[in-house]
Amino acid sequence: MIDFGALDRLPLAFSAALAALLGVIWGSFAAALVLRWARGQGLGGRSMCDHCRQVLRVDDLVPLLSHLWRRGKSRCCGQVIDPFHSYVEAAGGAIGAAALLMMGGAAGWVWALMGWLLMPLILLDARMQWLPDRLTIILAGAGLLLAGPLMGTDMTQRWVGALAAGFSLSCVRWAYYMLRAREGMGGGDPKLFAALGAWLGWQALPLALLLASVTGLIWALLGTVLFGTVRAKRKGTQLGSSIMTQRVPFGVFLGVGGWLSAALFPQIFR
Repeated sequence: MIDFGALDRLPLAFSAALAALLGVIWGSFAAALVLRWARGQGLGGRSMCDHCRQVLRVDDLVPLLSHLWRRGKSRCCGQVIDPFHSYVEAAGGAIGAAALLMMGGAAGWVWALMGWLLMPLILLDARMQWLPDRLTIILAGAGLLLAGPLMGTDMTQRWVGALAAGFSLSCVRWAYYMLRAREGMGGGDPKLFAALGAWLGWQALPLALLLASVTGLIWALLGTVLFGTVRAKRKGTQLGSSIMTQRVPFGVFLGVGGWLSAALFPQIFR
């Protein structure tokens, strides 16, 4: 078992620096996972250059530093390296540092872990509109086992949260299909919401869903206003109908909303 008391005793500055380092390392793995799965590849085998397919050396794989040292170009062929790697590595570091600085102690470490496990799910949904079950199960299992210090919830509250979240969003998905005779939500979204319930417990679920819905609506409106007008004119449709048919990767906003609600819920309602 993890000694959560020992995490509370670590100095804040040391904890934040360590979390940032671990987040950068995790971000390197998450970026590779997302890019490989997006190309239909597995995680096995050596890391290779995306352009010339030469096997990379250890000094090519140091998170963030290798990219800066090589000035964003491959050592073996000189081609520009996809900055996605560095962005995800920096995001992982930022999640770790922010979690420890904002919460501190065991709760901060648990919040950072939640953010790190959400990262590949959010990125895969953003790029491919795909929420792999294997990652969602890992997220849910970690929440049931480890998330107690985050919201001060016990195992029963987290189980109830997981079941209530999955059931409620499955009902919304079913009701939309019955009314519109087409899918309005991917099958992975209720599972992701259930996994978030395993972290948050049932009390914070309405806030998480509200944050996800509002941010998703804003994203869809902005995307339609900025890009949809031209598409609507080309297709001879109205802007309103373009908004209604806008495809939204809702898992992205569920993940962000769930992660933020872990910090906002205690501040607002307690």
